[in-house]
Amino acid sequence: MGKEKLLTVGIDLGTSTTQLVLSELTVENFASAFSVPRITISDKKVIYRSDIIFTPLIDQTEIDDEPIKRFVSAQYQKAGIVKEDIQMGAVIITGETARKSNSSKVLSALSGYAGDFVVATAGPDLESIIAGKGAGTEGFSKTENGALANIDIGGGTSNLAVFKDGEVIDTACFDIGGRLIKIDPATKKVTYIAPKIQEILKVLNNPLRQGDVVDAKQLAPIIAVLVQVLENSVGLGEKSPFYDLLITNHGLRLDEAITGLTFSGGVADCLNESLPADVFRYGDIGLLLGQALAQSALFKEKKIFQSAETIRATVVGAGSHTAEISGSTIAYTEQVLPIKNLPILKLAHGDEVLPASEMAQRIGEKLNWHRLEDDTPQIALAIKGLKNPSFLDIQRYAEGIVKGLQDLIDQGNPLVVMVDQDMAKALGHSLFAQLPPQYPFVCLDSVRVENGDYIDIGMPVADGAVLPVIVKTLVFN
Repeated sequence: MGKEKLLTVGIDLGTSTTQLVLSELTVENFASAFSVPRITISDKKVIYRSDIIFTPLIDQTEIDDEPIKRFVSAQYQKAGIVKEDIQMGAVIITGETARKSNSSKVLSALSGYAGDFVVATAGPDLESIIAGKGAGTEGFSKTENGALANIDIGGGTSNLAVFKDGEVIDTACFDIGGRLIKIDPATKKVTYIAPKIQEILKVLNNPLRQGDVVDAKQLAPIIAVLVQVLENSVGLGEKSPFYDLLITNHGLRLDEAITGLTFSGGVADCLNESLPADVFRYGDIGLLLGQALAQSALFKEKKIFQSAETIRATVVGAGSHTAEISGSTIAYTEQVLPIKNLPILKLAHGDEVLPASEMAQRIGEKLNWHRLEDDTPQIALAIKGLKNPSFLDIQRYAEGIVKGLQDLIDQGNPLVVMVDQDMAKALGHSLFAQLPPQYPFVCLDSVRVENGDYIDIGMPVADGAVLPVIVKTLVFN
């Protein structure tokens, strides 16, 4: 294969807004004629950015699929393409809308709108990682000393992801966003106050109620609370009495000093805008929150990097595919194959060097990145592994993995482990000894994957010595 161009679509269905991006990827095979194909993206360009619409909902959390179908169809028309031109795509469902029933509904509504859709329902942690990659924070962290955090401020939540040396080391989410109070732009009447904001108003003895006519001055005390909690979220200032109330799932560990910040999400577009005469023109408090953040300690005490994307940070190009073959030292039980669209959970280097019990704890924490409500997610665990591991190293990895993924094992979900180095066979034997009898597992090596990737694993070839693997990468523009 020489160069090939692929047309891809990325669709982001958030709590507040829905949007679509069409990208053209140039893919090339960089392998020699005699080796495994290595398909690499040599170029990517955005060829169309859609209108941004409010996500059509039946109720507060259930997506209305028909208007989405019409929206996608209309955007394809505007871009001058027919859906048959599109080879692949990704739909990311985030925020309050990321519920399991939604993802299957959206997938069936959009089947036929892209060649091969990867549908990712992202809970708060995964959403933080995706937004951080989209904002470019992962890239900045490779050249900067210290840890960098992206704060993605949307309509209902602020998602934080911390990157160091190009790896995700922590995530958090807070119920802070631009649409927690909605205001009719024409009448200046309050049309909605989120439950947690109502609690804060009570404590502040603030009489603000739905139906009141408001101005910026009356909203200042509540904006100040939201800003203080966001300062606290990255380790700045005295802890707000509302910090714990506003946590969505958990805060950051803050065991690494955060030296720099990027911002994404709808509110990030308001950081540099001078306040217009009509501060409620978007029908919410987003502009006021953005302005207050621009004046906050975040901008005075941290180095600020210009994000690659703001409101569109979560929109991805689409699944680009890398065909890989895992060969030399694999171990697997055949009844689990083939596997499609399994999300990757990759450990950071710092997690892999820990003793087994601490490694297990880190794996357990990171498994929660993929958890929606109370379900146990299906994932493939990715590790770098060691070049020349000792017997004790192999035992330590196996014990850490089995303990860390105990929830998944209790549910009977297949255990899939991807190793960068050639140690899958030895690790596979050790896992086999620690897993329940006949437990389904796959342990592969020589395949490089990252958090946010998805994999397909095919049936064995070459008399069972080789497994074909397709890595699908969400391409950030």
